[in-house]
This record gives sequence, C-alpha cells and structure tokens, in this order.
Amino acid sequence: AFVSLVERYHASLLRLARMYVDASAVDDVVQDTWIGVLHGLPNFEGRASFKTWLFHILVNRARTKAVRDARTIPMSTFVQEETEAQDYAVDPSRFRPADDRYPGHWMPLAKPSADVMPEERLLAGELDAVVRSALEQLPPAQAEVVRLRDVEGVPSDEVCQLLNLTEGNQRVLLHRGRSKIRSTLEVYLSARAN
Repeated sequence: AFVSLVERYHASLLRLARMYVDASAVDDVVQDTWIGVLHGLPNFEGRASFKTWLFHILVNRARTKAVRDARTIPMSTFVQEETEAQDYAVDPSRFRPADDRYPGHWMPLAKPSADVMPEERLLAGELDAVVRSALEQLPPAQAEVVRLRDVEGVPSDEVCQLLNLTEGNQRVLLHRGRSKIRSTLEVYLSARAN
C-alpha cells in the first residue's frame, strides 16, 4: 500500500519541494516527508484528505530546511520587492466558470493533433519554458498558490488549509500570480509576432 502512495504522490512532492529548497535538497526533503508519513500514519485522523495531510508534512519539512539553509546566507538575498500594478487585471472569460470542476483555473488549450507541425511543437516547448520561468520569478507566496492550484490541481479550500491562508488571501495571490504569468506570456508572444 505504501508503494502505491509513493508512486501516486512522489512526483507532486518533488515539484512542491522545489518551491522551498534548492535542487540539491529536494530529494532529501521528500525522503524526510515520506519518513514523517510512515511515523505519523497511525495518528492520521482523516480530518483532511490524505493528499492535503501529505503536502502539509512536506511544506513544514521544506520550510524548516529552507530556514536552516537560509541562516548561512544574508537575508537580503531573499528579499524581493513586490511591485503590484493595477493593470494586471485578467479578463474573467479566460478562466473556468464557477460551476466547472476546477473553477478559476485557466481555460484549457485545444489538444494538439497527431500531425502537429515541428514549428508548433517548438513553440509549445518555448511557451512551457516561458511559463516555468515566469513562475520562478513570482514572489514565493504567489508561486506556492499558483503551483498548488494550477499545476497540482489542489482545491482552493485545501490550499488555504495547507498554507494557512484565508480564502480571500488565496484568491488574491492566485489572481496576481496568474496575471503576472499572463503578462509575461503576452510580452513573449507579441515579441514573437513582430
């Protein structure tokens, strides 16, 4: 049973851990998380979903590791000025409606056909790299929320519980993060069109 849990959640844990620690520490944090799960499983009460509980363990372990690692580096290197402009509003029609299975997520793109041109594949790869780069440039709180909601598909209420956020704060962080990624994509696509 434990092997099936590892197979199901390990990749998600690796992605989530990358938000908190550098690449050299990701495997250690995830391994420490699985050890914590083994020790804590008898005490799991089921008040939250298993996935939420698992992610919560990882977030706590990763934050602890990041704080420990940060002690050797000046805090000024982690300070990132957050300049929020008013022009980041996104047309609501670009997101899924409230009655959708994933309300608030980006509308899906059309699935590529089997006869996609090589240029289109190249563009898709470039867009993926632009989105990943934009996600890495977000302030940590926004990046956490966007990754959990849009990459991992974690429901809003579980994100709030996992990150100790209010529903309103989670929505604001998600909106701002998505807006910045959208803005980056628009700049890239307009430069490519010219």
